[in-house]
Amino acid sequence: MSTSIIQVVLADDHSVVRRGIRDFLTEAGDIVIVAEAENGIQAVEAVKKYHPDVVVLDIQMPGGSGLEAARLLRDQGETLGILILTAFDDPPYIRAALETGANGYVLKSSDADEIVNAVRAVHEGHQVFQVGHGSYQMSTSGNPMPHKLTDRELEVLHFTARGMTNKAIGFQLSISDRTVQGHLASIYEKLGASGRTEAVTRAVALGLINVSH
Repeated sequence: MSTSIIQVVLADDHSVVRRGIRDFLTEAGDIVIVAEAENGIQAVEAVKKYHPDVVVLDIQMPGGSGLEAARLLRDQGETLGILILTAFDDPPYIRAALETGANGYVLKSSDADEIVNAVRAVHEGHQVFQVGHGSYQMSTSGNPMPHKLTDRELEVLHFTARGMTNKAIGFQLSISDRTVQGHLASIYEKLGASGRTEAVTRAVALGLINVSH
């Protein structure tokens, strides 16, 4: 448990949802909600006014989404922790969150303790991205990989992130579909991933690939 108080701005367009999140965050003892917002625009204004340690943003809000708010905050040079808290477990949203510079992406269906720990993690300089029923955390200092990916595996991962099929990847790299599948199996094992989306998300979080290219 963190020994310092973490000041948080909480943004969600549903007041009942905000109240529930606020209650279990404040019950943690080391988290204080300094302001609440109903949309992305209000969230950005609250960050400017209160200078919190972390901002928790819903993805879809009228009058400015959480992704738009995250992108704007980063464009303005804000270095606070940004945690996307959402009901959407979809790869496009996860990629979009990564591209905005958010530090975390956690589902609202998570246990209260998981969300509390995600707030603490992004405050401490970590990244937390939840994919499916699991979450993955890493330090922004770039802890070394326990098993480094080979150059070929990075190539396969790069094309996988672009949504290419095994056959298309094999054609691009002049290798067989079976060889591509073998590389993917090795990538999954090294990254602790259960599938393509999770592997790509973790690789982006680790800085191994860039989804914008």
